[in-house]
Amino acid sequence: MNDTASIRPDLRRALAAVVVGGMFGTALRLAIELLVPHADSEPPWGILAANTAGALVLGLLVGRVWPVAPDWLRAGLGAGLLGSFTTFSAVAVALVGMTAADQALTAVAYLAATLVLGFGAAALGLRLGRQRGEPFAVDVIDEVNE
Repeated sequence: MNDTASIRPDLRRALAAVVVGGMFGTALRLAIELLVPHADSEPPWGILAANTAGALVLGLLVGRVWPVAPDWLRAGLGAGLLGSFTTFSAVAVALVGMTAADQALTAVAYLAATLVLGFGAAALGLRLGRQRGEPFAVDVIDEVNE
């Protein structure tokens, strides 16, 4: 057996985890957008909340779970679930919409809030995730799947 054959099952598992995580993350973000609707000329507060929460959770996971998590789980939670839950493209579209509606100052404030809250949440998540204690034992999950 060559090395390529042994890589393929891991790649398939990671891609499947991204697809499943992506479905859940997208559904969660859509639910937030439906619960907190906004006009094109208004800041999308639901997206700000989703992006901030996603940055916090990703920071926690990177600080606490990533050191022991298998590649497929990191892919599913990071790129899949949280990558689809958070969105910068919606922020960009909202900024264009607010600017087109002569709300440039609101757009700048929203962008600043997005960046400050996102970086702050990620930093807090990393800090909390790296605090005392052993990383979560996700090796059990990997063993069950083998």
